[in-house]
Amino acid sequence: MLNLRLYMLQRISALLMAPLVLGHLAVMIYAIQGGLSAAEILGRTQGSALWFMFYGTFVIAAAIHGAIGLRAIAHEWGGLNGVLLDGFMWFTGLGLFAFGGRAVWAVTFA
Repeated sequence: MLNLRLYMLQRISALLMAPLVLGHLAVMIYAIQGGLSAAEILGRTQGSALWFMFYGTFVIAAAIHGAIGLRAIAHEWGGLNGVLLDGFMWFTGLGLFAFGGRAVWAVTFA
């Protein structure tokens, strides 16, 4: 039952990430073609709750998706099982969330 839940959670996170990736790419293309500097981009994102929610959602979805995917790889290729496998997944997911969350916080509120 756990494997089915993780499978579904990974698929749902992928569905959530698809429009976020397209939105991110559109913003990056706009910024590059507009000739915006890093300082100008940060000036537009500082203090914006909208950008915080957009990229915060992206980080949460990516952390979940990546941790579950790496769990499958660790099981199939690394032979991890049981508590060690679950611990690896949680460690990876929380690490991805922490690094991504720190970046989102720095870009929007720091």
